[in-house]
Amino acid sequence: MKRREFMKAAGLGAAASSVAMPAIAQSAPTINWRLQSSYPTSLDTIYGACKVLSQAVAEATDNKFKIQVFAAGEIIPPLSIVDGVQNGTVEVGHTGSYFYIGKDPSFAFGTGIPFGPNTRQQQAWFYHGGGNDLLNEFYATYKLYHLPLGGTGTQMGGWFRKEIKSKADLAGLKMRIGGLAGNVLQRLGLVPTQLAAGDIYTSLERGTLDAAEFVGPFDDEKLGLAKIAPYYYYPGFWEGAASLSLFVNLDKWNELPSGYKSVLNTAAGYAAADMLTKYDAQNPAALRRLVANGAQLRAFPQDLLQESYKAATGLYAEMGASNPTFKKILDHQMAFRNQVYPWTQISDFSYDSLMLLALRQN
Repeated sequence: MKRREFMKAAGLGAAASSVAMPAIAQSAPTINWRLQSSYPTSLDTIYGACKVLSQAVAEATDNKFKIQVFAAGEIIPPLSIVDGVQNGTVEVGHTGSYFYIGKDPSFAFGTGIPFGPNTRQQQAWFYHGGGNDLLNEFYATYKLYHLPLGGTGTQMGGWFRKEIKSKADLAGLKMRIGGLAGNVLQRLGLVPTQLAAGDIYTSLERGTLDAAEFVGPFDDEKLGLAKIAPYYYYPGFWEGAASLSLFVNLDKWNELPSGYKSVLNTAAGYAAADMLTKYDAQNPAALRRLVANGAQLRAFPQDLLQESYKAATGLYAEMGASNPTFKKILDHQMAFRNQVYPWTQISDFSYDSLMLLALRQN
């Protein structure tokens, strides 16, 4: 669906004929915001979602509401988006919420936690399960308003210099890994570190990292990680539904006219869908290219997966015991996940299994 067609269908373009022209284009104020992403322009799918959002908002408001987009590091450091939005350096930022677990582990839920819901389940939790409302109760304590803005689907498990044959091979291994996954795998002996996208290749090249996870084939191919760490593992069980966040300064959000809030909310939903479907379209060919050029595709050993699940369960229990907000969001999301998985098994999982078998037989 083309952007203008979407905006008409969603009521954004219709605003130009029925609601928005008199309510927005004629009487609403002119507003100019700055948005910085945690990601460089080279990662055109993640960063590109910000451009899609900006253009949709401008078109829907007859250029009354403009959001200027900046790439990683152009105004503030790429992993300081929350701080920059809080203090008003920028009005809005696009980032992975889990980059900020150092402030509070509850930030992890905006992106995803190890062994959490899959992509469709998490989107359902955000929009129809009360998840985003619950997150915004938490984010408000940091002067932030949150809109989901994109997702990658289930990510890959990352690139390793050496083959991982059992959980024992994680001992002492230095890995770039985001969110609570580092805390989980640390319990299996891994040494986690968190780096921005632009620093990953150099750190692998210099030997300060033994492994690194990022997103999936389409983005990983651009970073060139296979040149240094050829073993490519799956699944990224810590990011079964890696979502990206649009953080708006809470005061700025509250100042927006209701029509602008509606436009921004709807444009974020469109940009999010655009990102996810682009990954679904681009990852298959990128994976084939990576394997053709020497990447060694591997599944994580079962003992590693089982011990990681146990470690995650133990970690969450400990964090919940000391952090009521974390426990509140965790219990809410896990209840939703556990409720919907039986349906997922009957619907998507059974159909996908049927199709994979059929394709192998042809």
